[in-house]
Amino acid sequence: MEQELAYSFHLGSDKNKSKLAKRVSKGNVSGGTSLSNNAIQNANDLSRVNKHNLRDYDNQRELITTIYGTNDIVEDVKKVYLDEFEQAKIEYDNKQTRADRKIGNYFQKICNSQNDIACEIIIELGDMDFWQDKDNEYRMKMVDVYNEQIHDLVKIVPTFKIANATIHFDETSPHMHIVGVPIIENCKRGMKNQVGKSQVFTKTSLTEIQDKMRNACIKSYNKFYGVDTRLKGKQKGRNQDINIKEMGNYRQIKKQLEQKEQKLAEANKQTKKLENTSKDINEILDNLKPTMMNKNNMVISSEEVGKIKEFTNNVTDTTKTIRSVNDLNVAIKDFEHSTFEIEQENSSLKYQIELKDGEINNLKDELSYKDKIIDKLRAEKESIKAQLQRFKSFWHSIMSHFHKKICYDKDENYKIVSDDLYRNGIFDDNDNEIANNIYRKVTIPDENKTNKDRKKNDTRF
Repeated sequence: MEQELAYSFHLGSDKNKSKLAKRVSKGNVSGGTSLSNNAIQNANDLSRVNKHNLRDYDNQRELITTIYGTNDIVEDVKKVYLDEFEQAKIEYDNKQTRADRKIGNYFQKICNSQNDIACEIIIELGDMDFWQDKDNEYRMKMVDVYNEQIHDLVKIVPTFKIANATIHFDETSPHMHIVGVPIIENCKRGMKNQVGKSQVFTKTSLTEIQDKMRNACIKSYNKFYGVDTRLKGKQKGRNQDINIKEMGNYRQIKKQLEQKEQKLAEANKQTKKLENTSKDINEILDNLKPTMMNKNNMVISSEEVGKIKEFTNNVTDTTKTIRSVNDLNVAIKDFEHSTFEIEQENSSLKYQIELKDGEINNLKDELSYKDKIIDKLRAEKESIKAQLQRFKSFWHSIMSHFHKKICYDKDENYKIVSDDLYRNGIFDDNDNEIANNIYRKVTIPDENKTNKDRKKNDTRF
């Protein structure tokens, strides 16, 4: 008989934007929360999804299969924006009389808003216990199953435009990451078509979508694997019904607990056996006869004494076994619960570290960009200095020319021009004196020479 399979349909949430998260953040010194947030709210989130889903950070790309889209999720999402929103954006912008009200780049506009730019759905059939003993050939058949899930999702939620779908085979069970854009159509305000996660995925619609998708998934699985498997019952109020306990030592602890439970079962058998034996002991005691000398003393055979001793030994052993197993059972369950809580906290901390790493990388990119700007400004500064030096030389030539013409040739035309330049503030007193005073030498202060003279004077003192 085929075992029942669990099914998970998980939609990325943005719990850090909830009212609860805001209340928690106000009470924390850091101003943040540890609530999960795997929604795609901006371009940085989309970039992190791209790195995770396509395994850009390691060399295990052979263990993933992209069945929809390309090897660049960011570009896949941008393409959806062009296909679904560009015409609506053009129509909206053409109606605007003010330039500041035009949208321009809708993708960038949503990145800068409070809305999610895209959504991620994770689909998984079967838990790690089911997949642990399955070979690669068996696991790879899930490509056919998940391919049909893509087609089913398009039919069930036509307003969710899929950008990319990638299957991971490098974890405990084959599962699929779907990235897409939820769209609301025929909007009365703003663009005709807009991004709208909260309108497409409501509590009611999400429940209906999950039910339809899980029923379609088990049909596809049975078809491609040639079996007649059923799904486990859906857990009420959960976005997923797989109980994922992928902690490092959870399975080992679970096995130990099962072993202790087996010992407890054996102890219970011993207890029942003792109950039966105790009846025999009672019969022995009831059948004891008084001695001839004293009616208060009873006669018992050595065989019967042996039975009683054996019974008491069994009672002692069974009591010890039951006590030790029960104590271990309680201790392991407590340890299991503590480990689960610690693992949850570690997962939250790991996610926070990923966010901080993303912020650090962004800051590094900004610093690199600023360095390039500084280098460019330095080059422009040197260019301006060179142009200024050329202008100084040009001005020196002009002043020399005026000096020669006015002071030596006494050309009246140059005198008229010189006076006009002076009256209009182009020549200052120094320039005017150079142009008209034959005894004044034409010199343009040289910065380098001035600095050298200044250093010489400093040395003398």
